[in-house]
Formats: sequence, C-alpha cells, structure tokens
Amino acid sequence: MWAEIDLDAVSHNVRALTDRAAPAKLYAIVKANAYGHGSVAVGAAAIEAGAAGLGVVCVDEGEELRRAGIDAPILIVGYTHAGEAERIVALRLTPTVCSMQTALALSRFASARGVTQRVHIELESGLNRHGLPLEELVTFAEQARALPAIEVEGLFTHFAAAEEGEATFTRAQYAALLEASMRLPWIPIRHCAASASLLGAPDMALDMVRAGIAVYGYEPAPGIAAGVGLRRALSLKSRVARVLDVEPGATVGYGRTWVASRPSTIALIMCGYADGYRRALSNRASVLVHGRRAPIAGRIAMDMCMADVTDIPGVAPDDEVVMIGEQGGERIDADELAELADTISWEILAGITARVSRIYLRGGVPIAVTTLNDRMSTPLPEPASPR
Repeated sequence: MWAEIDLDAVSHNVRALTDRAAPAKLYAIVKANAYGHGSVAVGAAAIEAGAAGLGVVCVDEGEELRRAGIDAPILIVGYTHAGEAERIVALRLTPTVCSMQTALALSRFASARGVTQRVHIELESGLNRHGLPLEELVTFAEQARALPAIEVEGLFTHFAAAEEGEATFTRAQYAALLEASMRLPWIPIRHCAASASLLGAPDMALDMVRAGIAVYGYEPAPGIAAGVGLRRALSLKSRVARVLDVEPGATVGYGRTWVASRPSTIALIMCGYADGYRRALSNRASVLVHGRRAPIAGRIAMDMCMADVTDIPGVAPDDEVVMIGEQGGERIDADELAELADTISWEILAGITARVSRIYLRGGVPIAVTTLNDRMSTPLPEPASPR
C-alpha cells in the first residue's frame, strides 16, 4: 500500500491561507509527520509557497526538518524539558517555555555559543493544558526577558473550542490574550488563530497564525472554508492481493462478523490497522475499486482487509484500490472515515503509519518517495529560504 501526496495541493492551500492571514505571517503546522503527509516534503513545499515558518510539537520533529536542510523558523508548540536546551540552541529551534529552569538552561547554552535564543510563552486561557495564567505569565516573561541571550519573541494562547463554533468562549480567550499583550507590550509577536479561527474569524489573526488541518485540504468545521478552495493533498491506496468466491452462509474475517447472503466475490486488500486503516471501520467503510464503492466485509485485521466486490465485474489481483481519495469520479475522504469511526479527520490522517510508502507528486508526476527503510529514496529539490 502507499500514500500519494499532492505537493501542488499543499502549495495551493498554503498560498490561499497566507492570503487570508495577511498581513499576519503564516506558520504551517507539520507535527505528527505533517498529519501523516510527511513533514520534510510538506515543510519544504509550505516554505516555498510562502509560509513564514513551521510548527512542530517536540525537538525530534524540529531536528528532522533541520537535518533535511530546512532553514526556516521552526516553533515548538509543545512542552520543552530543560534537558533539551542544548539541542534546541544548536538546532536553532524556537521553543515554548513555561518554566524558569528551561529558560535558564537555554540562556546558558545560548550564551556559550554567542547566539540569541528566541522563545515563545503561552497564556493559559481556558484549555487548561499547557501555559501559565496571566499573573504568573507576566512575572515569568519579565524574568525571562532579563536573562542573558534570551529574546521573548512570541506570546500566544491555544483556543479550546474554535472548531466547535463556540464563539463566546473563543472570544473570551482572545480577549485574555489581548489583556496579556497589553501587560507585555514589548513582545513583538502575538498569535492564537489556528485553521478554524483563521477561516472563520480572520480578525483574530493578530501577528501570526498557526495553520494545521487546512494546509492538508480539510475544513476544521463544516462549511467554514467556503470560497477558499482548499484541495485535499493525500490519497491512500493499495492493490487487490487475491479474489475469491464464497457461497451463501460463508463468513469472512476474524470473529465471523460478515456472512454472505448470496454467492459473493471477496477482494483481499493489503491494508490494515497497522497501516492506519482503523479497525473501527470494519463492516462500515467502503473502498473504491474500478471507480465504484465496495463495502468492507468483516473485521479489518492488522495488515489487511476484505471488500465485497460482487457487484463490480472484472476485479482481479493487482487492481488499484483507493482507501482515501478519488477514483473514477467517486471520492472517499478522511472526514467520511472519521464519521464512521467516531473520531476526527486529524486522527485518520495522522494515524497513517511509517510503513506506508509516501509518493510525492508535482504536476501529477512523482518527484520523491519515502519508504520505511529509506526515508527519502529520491531527493527533493532544495528547500527554499523563507520569504
């Protein structure tokens, strides 16, 4: 099985989101392997398309981008431990810092290298996950500002329910960030908007926005991207491994949860929950074969699944199967699978595992491939410098 990543779609989405955010800068969030799309290829494409920087959640993700030659600003939006300070300074990453222990460690290593270490600080405004309440934040920001080789570059908060359309709560969080900004007017960059608020309430863009799911062509809430023209970037595909006929009363798969009600034709497909095709889709989802929908038959296994292709004539081994994407005018997207699995498209996309090869396309033509054993078997073009 493999995933095809349309880098032209990524570039289109980044340009559209950059235009919507202007004059605020846009950071493309490429954490979790760019939501399953591949952080290096997507990161390079996003910077080339006009993103001012990239967002990750941990040091290792930032290091992967740096090792690939990406020189753009990289913001770590997750928790940073003091023990990672030396790597952060060496890799020129910008961490989110909420403890004096971490700030002191960064100051020490930056001073030793003779560089200035930029940091962002997070206001806790209602998500109750990561960040500091207002009074603690103001005190911490002033103390961090006084440390040698430290520049407090950014102040931000994280909305708790923008995707759910809870405008009153979101506006209260926005107001809390503005209050913190008035108390700390010397911090140059303020940010709170992610995909949902950028698309639904662009007036909250401030100085910078953090776009995640929209970069990959998905709406964070139904209808919120009307007129923006987002394009889906990822297709997940496999091939028919075997075709077999079963008689009425025969069962398919573990637990015997699917029973043939008629003479049936079953296609074996090499894609299972270890690849990211969730077990919860068993007997619920469909795949595309010959441009037609074929329902999943039985439980999805770790490495494979089966589909009922009785009503699709001529199915044979090696035929292409689309799990996510388009074929013959029919489409199955991550939103559809998320609804069937009682989850969200973020999880469907980010759950596509490393053993699924990624094929990167420009103009519909493959330009690079990553596999489990060769992270970039065909080199990407040199990443562009930030604009």
